[in-house]
Amino acid sequence: MSVSARRSPLLSFFELTKPKVVALIVFTAVVGMLLAVPGMPDVLRFLMATLGIGMAAGAAAAINHLVDQKVDAKMKRTEDRPLPSGELTSRQVLVFALILGAIAMLILYFLVNPLTAVLTFFSLIGYAVIYTMYLKRATPQNIVIGGAAGAAPPLLGWVAMTGQLEADAMLLFLIIYVWTPPHFWALAIHRADDYAKADIPMLPVTHGIEFTRWHIFFYTLLLIIVTTLPYLTGMSGLFYLVGVSVLNLVFLSFSVRMLISDNEQLPIKTFVWSIMYLMALFAFLLIDHYLPWKAILHPMA
Repeated sequence: MSVSARRSPLLSFFELTKPKVVALIVFTAVVGMLLAVPGMPDVLRFLMATLGIGMAAGAAAAINHLVDQKVDAKMKRTEDRPLPSGELTSRQVLVFALILGAIAMLILYFLVNPLTAVLTFFSLIGYAVIYTMYLKRATPQNIVIGGAAGAAPPLLGWVAMTGQLEADAMLLFLIIYVWTPPHFWALAIHRADDYAKADIPMLPVTHGIEFTRWHIFFYTLLLIIVTTLPYLTGMSGLFYLVGVSVLNLVFLSFSVRMLISDNEQLPIKTFVWSIMYLMALFAFLLIDHYLPWKAILHPMA
């Protein structure tokens, strides 16, 4: 019996929200909230912002399921999702996504602040409509152009606490924006045959595996530069710098190994590492933020 045959209706709707992806989104948003204030944030606003951003991300994921259902049916990785498997209908998914998204917007607008609601709405549209419905099928640079929507969560968290856009919030956005291509292209290499079968113009399909490997390497170098900026600008201290430097060395080693080795498992290992990398990086940012001796370790802080 397949996994889908064992799912309950409630679990099918939960699966629509891509819970693992949303968990990472919410984590980076929460870190953004905590970095935005010197002490602890307002508890109610913090909880409502977390709930609203999480629900909006879930709504965007559900729309992604709806738009990609025919493509998902052609790919081994996604053929068991609720829509291709026949567990849910398109109408059910659309209603679910609209209700979830509407509740998220109401929470953010009335219980957090209007700017957070507006930015979250544009982020939702950017991913669910612009990326999923157009960019994904239009250009091999889809993940680069569309990555802005996925990079928004820590910025949204920051704005939720402060009510305004600030340079440090944009730096958090930039880190995820630059991280996204090497992260996703590693998966695209691993699943290149699936994307080719589904006629999705991912970079390894249109330009080849070797070309994509070089892109991953160059973006990793750019990522190293960008992730050093929090220390250079005084946003974070020495603890973060040491931690992110270790993370970057490991990421760089993965990208170099992909250039010199045809090991078929390296791309998926790189993809998995990239997720751990982002979680650890934001954890280092958070720990560094609350270190009492931060000012001693970094006079600019």
